[in-house]
Amino acid sequence: MPNRYFTTVKTFLLELGFDIRHEEPTDNVLVVNKLELGIRHLVLSCGEPLLILEQYLLDVPQPSCEVYQLLLQKNRDIIHGAFVLDETGRKVIFRDTLQLEHLDRPELEAVFNSLALLLSEFGDELIAFSKG
Repeated sequence: MPNRYFTTVKTFLLELGFDIRHEEPTDNVLVVNKLELGIRHLVLSCGEPLLILEQYLLDVPQPSCEVYQLLLQKNRDIIHGAFVLDETGRKVIFRDTLQLEHLDRPELEAVFNSLALLLSEFGDELIAFSKG
């Protein structure tokens, strides 16, 4: 059964024009796209007390200190969210967490705008990282 925030988050997403590609109400998970923002397969998990947002960005074929240093430095410029690595250290993911109890649409929209800005401003570097 979905928790009390699942429907609210889904409503916000629809109001913001997102395409809901997949939903698992029993697990409180949504997967959305908004291609004009560069957002594809963004996973939202409404696990009380947090909303967790994650979008896979790229694989780093040859991990290096230089790549990781640049990602960490770029984290400083990101308004909402951050670059994170999966447990292998090769998959770069955008991740953010928000408190569900006080979540409103403008706060959620700010995360999406931050991700879109990150992708537009840092996209060339991310592509270069993925090519090694």
